[in-house]
Amino acid sequence: MALEEAARSCLMRYRHRLEDDIKPPYLMDHMVSDGVLTVDEEERIKNQPTRKDQAVALLALLLSKDNRAYISFYNAMVKEGYNDLANLLFRDLPHGLPEGHKRSADCCTPYVQTVLSEGGVPQRPVVFVSRPELVNRVREKLYRLQKEPGWVTVFGMAGSGKSVLAAEAARHHGLIEDCFPGGIHWLSIGQLDKPDLLVKIQSLCFRLEQSFDSQPLHRPPNSLDEAKERLRFLMLRRYPRSLLILDDIWDSSVLKAFDLHCRILLTTRNRSLADSVSGSRYEVEVESGLDENKGLEILALYTKTKPQGLPEEARSIVRECKGSPLVVSLIGALLRERPDRWRYYLGQLQQKQFKRIRKSSSYDYDALDQAMAASIEVLPDEHREFYKDLTVLEKDTKVPAKVLSVLWDLETEEVEDILEEFVNKSLLFVDSHNKPYLYYLHDLQLDFLVEQNRTQIESLHNKVVLKYQQHYKDAHSTSGDEECLYWIRFLTYHMAKANLFQELYSLMFSLDWVSTKAQLMGPAYLINDYVEYGPILDKENSETRSQFQEFLSLNGHHLEQRPFPDVVQLALSQPHTSEVYRQALLQARDRATTGGLYFEWLNKGSVESLSRLVIHPHQGSIYSACFSQDGAKIASSGASKTLKVFKSTSGEKLMEIQAHDDEVLCCAFSPDDRLLATCSSDRKVKVWNVERAMLLRVFEEEHQEQVNHCQFTNSPRRLLLATCSNDEYMNTKLWNLNKPSSQNTMFGHSEPVNHCCFSPDDKHLSTSSNDGTVKLFHVSPANEWKTINVRAAFAESEEEVLVKCSTWTADGKRIICAARNAALVFDVETADMLLEIRTNRLSTVQYCHACPTSNLLAIAFSNYAVELWDLEANKKMADCSGHLSWVHRVQFSPDGSQLLSCSADQTVRLWETKKVHTTSAICLKRDSDVLFNDEEIIVSAADNCNRLQVRDGRTGSVLFQSEEKPSRIRCTCMCKQPSAVALGQEDGTVQVLEVPSGRLLATLLGHTKTVLHCRFGQSGQTLLTSSEDTTIRVWRWQSGECRVLQGHKEQVRCFSPLPGDTKLLSWSFDGTVKMWDVDRGEKLRDIEAHRGAILSCRVSPDGRLFATTSADSTAKLWHSESWECVHTLSGHQDCVRSCRFSWDGRRLATGDDNGEIRLWSVAEGSLLRICSRDGKDAMDSLHGGWVTDLHFSPDDALLVSTGGYIKWWDVETGEALQTFFTTGTALKRIHVSSDFSTFVTIDSIGILYILQRVV
Repeated sequence: MALEEAARSCLMRYRHRLEDDIKPPYLMDHMVSDGVLTVDEEERIKNQPTRKDQAVALLALLLSKDNRAYISFYNAMVKEGYNDLANLLFRDLPHGLPEGHKRSADCCTPYVQTVLSEGGVPQRPVVFVSRPELVNRVREKLYRLQKEPGWVTVFGMAGSGKSVLAAEAARHHGLIEDCFPGGIHWLSIGQLDKPDLLVKIQSLCFRLEQSFDSQPLHRPPNSLDEAKERLRFLMLRRYPRSLLILDDIWDSSVLKAFDLHCRILLTTRNRSLADSVSGSRYEVEVESGLDENKGLEILALYTKTKPQGLPEEARSIVRECKGSPLVVSLIGALLRERPDRWRYYLGQLQQKQFKRIRKSSSYDYDALDQAMAASIEVLPDEHREFYKDLTVLEKDTKVPAKVLSVLWDLETEEVEDILEEFVNKSLLFVDSHNKPYLYYLHDLQLDFLVEQNRTQIESLHNKVVLKYQQHYKDAHSTSGDEECLYWIRFLTYHMAKANLFQELYSLMFSLDWVSTKAQLMGPAYLINDYVEYGPILDKENSETRSQFQEFLSLNGHHLEQRPFPDVVQLALSQPHTSEVYRQALLQARDRATTGGLYFEWLNKGSVESLSRLVIHPHQGSIYSACFSQDGAKIASSGASKTLKVFKSTSGEKLMEIQAHDDEVLCCAFSPDDRLLATCSSDRKVKVWNVERAMLLRVFEEEHQEQVNHCQFTNSPRRLLLATCSNDEYMNTKLWNLNKPSSQNTMFGHSEPVNHCCFSPDDKHLSTSSNDGTVKLFHVSPANEWKTINVRAAFAESEEEVLVKCSTWTADGKRIICAARNAALVFDVETADMLLEIRTNRLSTVQYCHACPTSNLLAIAFSNYAVELWDLEANKKMADCSGHLSWVHRVQFSPDGSQLLSCSADQTVRLWETKKVHTTSAICLKRDSDVLFNDEEIIVSAADNCNRLQVRDGRTGSVLFQSEEKPSRIRCTCMCKQPSAVALGQEDGTVQVLEVPSGRLLATLLGHTKTVLHCRFGQSGQTLLTSSEDTTIRVWRWQSGECRVLQGHKEQVRCFSPLPGDTKLLSWSFDGTVKMWDVDRGEKLRDIEAHRGAILSCRVSPDGRLFATTSADSTAKLWHSESWECVHTLSGHQDCVRSCRFSWDGRRLATGDDNGEIRLWSVAEGSLLRICSRDGKDAMDSLHGGWVTDLHFSPDDALLVSTGGYIKWWDVETGEALQTFFTTGTALKRIHVSSDFSTFVTIDSIGILYILQRVV
């Protein structure tokens, strides 16, 4: 029994007040006693971390329950003293249980009506004739879905009444209560392409999430794969026993998007469509529409007579209609108004005046043509012209009356009256679930109109565009209602059909249009427009079309976010030569005159994207990806438990299979590309038919632990499959696919085997193991041939050596192994090491693959990088940067022209081997320092080769670059006078270098562990450093004199000199803050400030106060003289990572690890405001990550913050003013010029950003 609509609306209306005030544990005691809440549900809600989270969860659950739960919740609030809140709910309190809850032979109970209305199931047509035999057959099939998911297909000819039949079958109380208590959800599909399908699924997900939660926290899914995963989650987790009805499916590829292991009823003209999906399948054929008696019954209802009283022409009319309910209804509507025209309308049908050739169709449309023509003929002349205007509608498109009021220059009410006439004559359909009503044509009716008005199509579309332009002279419609959405979606379509190419250019080459349509419709429709109308646009300017399309493709994920990002700011990151950038800069300058905040990325020219294609096929890490042998397809698998195949040229998905019960660790094509093998943590090996997406074999008995890798032989002549696992001894097996058990087991490794690989001639198999060896086996007898001791290459270390993988060179004479931070090349015959590729990276080699056609070797790293090396020259040839997490696998295409990489960042990237190169844009580390000197911006940071770089931020030129350091550089700082830069290293060494000559001025030895922070004194004569060794050192760096400040018990990550440079504050993970006399090296104060580690400390501008923040989720304000705690600032729900005083000292900003920023009154210690929470993203963070740095503008009006990206805030209101999305994430800090006009930071993948405010 569903919750009454009034009660549901009441809960939604007062939801936020309830969430803020109620204490769920007390209320749930009563609700459990009433039997409306289970103990498991109560426990699940109590496990939420905060009181408010519990309240949110309780109300979400309540919305999914019935009237009894609402009444129990109300009574519980009264008992617990929430009288004011209870009064809010009283007016809409259900009075007892509705009659519809009792089982009834009448299917249209209030309960049924509520369930179907909520799910968008169409109402019965005005003239309805029951077809009990067919309806019962459909219901009988639906009852088979009671215990398990599956598919019921209702198929038949066009106009045979399939949709009405599907809706009627669902209109049954017992069926819903027994089989689909989670509800019934209707989705009209029709003929559509991928962007339209994405929008359909987006709208369904939104409807389902809104029913469950009035304010969905998720952004709309921005790809079909993501949309499918979201829908899968909703159908399996939130609506587990519900029915999804897909009306009018044309294409099997569309149907596969709904292959979710749930319960689905579909209507279609193609009986075989369901063959492409998995699960139980049942079907009901609607053979030829209505039988004669049912046809007569419809005519009798229209003409308000009994069937036996119909004239003799009635039977002939039904026969001419060929059983089509649609055609019979059209004739019936005509006869209702002119009951004396039976013979006339029969003659119209028999003469078949409007014959059309439909070579590709087996359906007979002639009868429909005659009925349509006759219906239109009786319309008044003016109305006939109006009906002709409907020719311009796209199939499966519903329009509100307001769109047609613009087209016809009539008041909306007049238009509604005309449309009602069309509906009454069965010339038009109405969707009355929506307010306002939406009107649409059956595709057969639209076919007829298009055929009749073929010569006028262009002028009809021209009229639509002209009327729109006259009505919206100044700006596009942006109201977001149904009328607005129609214009925004279809304006380009009408322009293209009208051949108004100049208008189309002006529209689609406009950043304003991009912003408007993306905000209202999402980027999918926009990208589709540039693809669909690309040939037209290219005639004007192919480069500009490409620039707009690329902008949307690279920023689509941002344009899906809510709140909607500033498109102008996004566009400012486009290349200087782009028309998108040119328009953005003009708009930014214009808006800046009225206070708009925009930032230009000055050095963006130094960053280039080398990947040819980026695909996001799975949710979760991608562990494996591989090319087919013809290079045309790519298969991928990973944490999502699925196997997917897509085109290597475009990323278009070809196949998706729910492959295993656990993570799929590897996938591999057979040499003829007909088969795919997968292996998984579920200990199973499976073989699939690629063409039919069908499971052929399962090997599940022999491996007792997870199966790590699988590979077919290179030749199909003697096809074998090799697998390896974490089993203790029997960990490598060879399978003949014609046998139920393994053909051979290779013994030798006593530790897990991570990888196995056939030699090019398939005579040998190499296995790579955690025991530090690679073993080579003869494939035929399955005997061990030799062992390569990889562990011996790391003899200097006592740590274990795990060999991740091995790969053979094309000639089969060398084998390359991946272990630790190296790729080692061995001679196969002698087992001697020939070459060692050890990178400078402080990361492990995850995988390597040798090119089958050249000397190139691809290496994947745990620090997100991919490198290409020339094995002959022992030289790095390319850096392939772009991944945002561990790269799990790399593979060359069989012809060596392409390389793919897959990563834990959920993407597969493709690279063109000849086009990638060693990038000149060296990656920088995030620990940096910046000097703002008049117009100069000087940046110092270590690079990925562990060299210190000093750059001119504006030009990007390198002023100085040190030699490669033996120990990792962890911090750096610069001094204006003398012109010098200091660096601290992991081995404790501190060096001072002259800029720009690079001459070594001083080497300072003393720290015994990593130097974490360094800073020059105001005079430039002293250098302060802090370390993991718990000390701070004050150096007279020119003389080497050193003063050691000792007292902390844990690492000292940072410190802050007080005004005057004679005193110093330091803080540590030991929870203490200490004050030091720098000149004398004495500790002046020492206080245990927090229970947890101190994460930041800041001194107020006047030096009177300082603030500390901690992992204990608090911040504290302290008096610098008395060292008394002035205020404890509580309220953050996570570690407080950063803080900053305003320049006037009146406010303190704090940021936490959940991305929340709070502004506090320093004088009172009270919370002034929390910066806007509207930016919550899919990672469940308000800032894309930890808030790591904060800065106020000189006038204290603005605040800038860093996290996963950069945000600027209005201090007075707490509202976000601007966001800059960096390519990488996890920003550590931001350097700000004194006038708050220039901002410098480095992201997680080493990209430097010099941002300057647009004026």
